[in-house]
Amino acid sequence: MIEASPGGRARPLSPHLQVWRWHVTLAASILHRLTGLGLYAGLLILTGWALALASGPGAYGAYMGLLGSILGRVVLFGLTVCLFFHLANGLRHLAWDAGKGFTPRTADATAWAALAFGVVAAAAVWIIAATSGAL
Repeated sequence: MIEASPGGRARPLSPHLQVWRWHVTLAASILHRLTGLGLYAGLLILTGWALALASGPGAYGAYMGLLGSILGRVVLFGLTVCLFFHLANGLRHLAWDAGKGFTPRTADATAWAALAFGVVAAAAVWIIAATSGAL
């Protein structure tokens, strides 16, 4: 993909997502950005919880009722997955900053490991919370 510039020289265009072959490392990179955005949404939910707590028992009870609903629990579980995946993938990035893990095989394996850790760790936290009576 080349475009002629005004000076007449051919310059390459930036690759588009339709050009790239999807693989787990690409998906992990995109998910890292999306989970970062999800964590910001979680911060807004936490802020709403603090405001409800400060507003009194009625507001707190209503907010906790919302968070305790099926939809609220699905959102909170998703945020837990976001947190653990973002943590694991952030460690991948720290390893990359140290110059480690750049071979395709290692990059793919660590991407799968970050994805698996996000789901398994979130499930473990929710199972522990459910069995301890916190939910």
